[in-house]
Formats: sequence, structure tokens, C-alpha cells
Amino acid sequence: MSGLETTITDFLKLTFLSMVPFVLASQGTMLGGRTGVFNVAQEGIMLVGASVGFLVSYTTGSNLIGALVAMAAGGLFGLVLAYFTTTLKMDQFVVGLALFFIGTGLSSLLPKLVIGITLTPPLVKTLPEIPIPLLSQIPIIGPVLFKQNILVYFSILLSIFLWYILFRTNMGLRLRSVGENPKASDALGINVVSNRYITSIIGGMLIGLAGAYLPMVYTGTFTDLMTKGRGWIAIALTFFGAWSPLPILIGSLFFAAIEVLSFRFQVGGSFIPYQFLSMLPYIATIIVMIFTFGKSRVPAFLGQNYDRERRTL
Repeated sequence: MSGLETTITDFLKLTFLSMVPFVLASQGTMLGGRTGVFNVAQEGIMLVGASVGFLVSYTTGSNLIGALVAMAAGGLFGLVLAYFTTTLKMDQFVVGLALFFIGTGLSSLLPKLVIGITLTPPLVKTLPEIPIPLLSQIPIIGPVLFKQNILVYFSILLSIFLWYILFRTNMGLRLRSVGENPKASDALGINVVSNRYITSIIGGMLIGLAGAYLPMVYTGTFTDLMTKGRGWIAIALTFFGAWSPLPILIGSLFFAAIEVLSFRFQVGGSFIPYQFLSMLPYIATIIVMIFTFGKSRVPAFLGQNYDRERRTL
């Protein structure tokens, strides 16, 4: 393999590796939004997932258990969001911001309570690569697509699965109808409340797993605010992907590529100040939102609470 091919392969492989937290957090946001629940607590939930996932992995020695507990923590946040917005009819944005601050605080507190302050950071084993026989030997494409950790495969398959469920099954039609016209859905016998609870909880689980991915793949340890705004970018990504799983997957690759480029420039000794390079993903987010926000079709009832006693929507 030539030097250029190696460079391209490494860049693409890192891009797919880096897309996972974007994919998982954005698909979790999309799933809740499809029934009208607009989650804006992604950053806090990801931080809790990262903190809890790391702590459980560290104490048990199992990344699988850590990932499952991180998903459970994210699901709990999703349950709280659904309860306060669907049952108590509180403002979704206000509840989401409250959960963001709670998650951010908890993520910093828990490691200090469980591990304490140490001179050297405690580490967990990062997720290993799982090469797929034969396919991983294909030049360029093989290492990029078929020599990754299990969550890279999972995020791609999840996106395809969610697209199929949403747009090719009756279940998906019911979910989308709840986010478009809950009163009509209710009249047809679709349980609006349960659909909102289910999607909010599953969405929270995916966001929690997105957070757990960071210490389990990137660093091997937890540091405060290690999400670095990825939760907020996930919201922009959901609008960019028009609340559809496959465009979200493509958008995640774009943002991951920007992130990898900024990191490569920093470690490569670029003359550009590293502070500017660190800003690149967020500059890209603003540019994308400028060109897509008004054109992206969102669920008609997004962010609104449904009350079946009201005569009008």
C-alpha cells in the first residue's frame, strides 16, 4: 500500500471511528422527536453515560456491563423527560435544560465519590477491533468498514434498522403519526402516551451509550466535560438529517470527518492556531444550520405536549 493510500485509509477509518457518538446521540434525538418529544439534554446525558459507563467498566472489568449501565442511565433520563413533559405537561425545553445541568453535575460528582482524587487517572481497556474475515482484507475499504470495534458496526446497522422500522413498517407509521398529528392518532386508537414514553426512553439509552463510547474508545478514562459539545452538535445533525436515520448517518460521517481533520491539523504542527482548529466542528455546525434549518422538515408536533382534552392542537 502506497503512502497516499495509507493516509486515505487511516483518515477514513478514523472518520468511521469518530462518527459513532454523533450517530447514536442523533438517532436517539430523532427517535424521541418522531413522537413529538424534543430532547435538548443530550450533552448532560452523554456526560452521565460517559461517567457511569467508565465507572462500572472500571469496577467490574467489563465494558459490556459498563455500556449497559450507561444505557440504563440514559434511559432513566429519557423516562424523566417523558414523565415531566407527557404526564405533567411541562415545557420540554425547560425540562431538557434542567436535565442537562443535572447530568453535567452528576458526571463530575460520581467519579469523585466512587474513585476519589488520584494522581494518575484510572484506566479501562478500550474496545478492541473486530476484523471481519476476508472482508477486512479488501484494500482501503476493508480496514475502513470491516476492521472496527463493535459499536461502529452497531451504529451503522442501527441506522439501517431504524430507517426500515420508521418507513417500511406499520409500527413506524404509527410512531410518525404521533409526531405529526397526535389527536388523529389518538382517535385511531394509537396510544400517544406510551409511544412517547417508549421513544423517549430508547432515545435516552442511545444517547447514554454515545457518551459511554468516549472513554471506552477514545481515552480509556473519564474527564470532566469530555463530550466537548458533541451533544449539541447531535441536535444540529438531527435537523441536518431531516429527522431520518440514513441522512443522519451520512451527516454524522461529515461532522466526524471535520473533527478528524481538525485533530490531524493540530497534531501535525499546522501554522493555524489550535484554538481555531478546535472551533472547526462548531463552525461547520453553524454553517450547516444556516443552510438546512429552514429547509429541514421536522415532525409537525415536535416539542409540543399533547393533551387529549384540548379541542384543538
